[in-house]
Amino acid sequence: MKIGVLSDTHTKVKRAKAALDMLVQNGAEFIIHAGDIVEKEILDLLAHCGKRYIAVYGNNDAHLVEYHNNYHLVQEPYYFTLANTKCKLMHLPFYMSQDAEVIIFGHTHKFEVAFINGVLFLNPGEVCARNKPTSECAILEILEDKFIVNYYTQKKKEESYNIEKTFVYKRQKSE
Repeated sequence: MKIGVLSDTHTKVKRAKAALDMLVQNGAEFIIHAGDIVEKEILDLLAHCGKRYIAVYGNNDAHLVEYHNNYHLVQEPYYFTLANTKCKLMHLPFYMSQDAEVIIFGHTHKFEVAFINGVLFLNPGEVCARNKPTSECAILEILEDKFIVNYYTQKKKEESYNIEKTFVYKRQKSE
């Protein structure tokens, strides 16, 4: 299963749309927003992207609570299963205990991927291009025997996203 992962869109609706469009065009079957959504228009983009999605509240999203029942918004840490894989979603990297196979977070505005003791940690970076002149997002592919993470970037003056790097991790079978 291919999962599009983005975070920290903040007020950048056009950048969020470009990231979502690219993720869907590259085969994402499910979308995860790791918080700091900020704008209701971004919730609308998620709801109308044609894919199932989930979004966690970030530290800048308290005002979105009025829309909680209209969108797939969750509080952190949020546990769920995708492709027979236990996942944990949060915005703030405060719940980093290894109690899921995939842990997705945002907030730092920095792309991070690590595979520690059989657990994949993924921060897709920032879509908003606030801390650097680049939007970032990722596609996580969950296969029975491995995780594949494609890290995508789009420079401010460029029209399209490019794969910056691909990471492959062999899954450890639980007994």
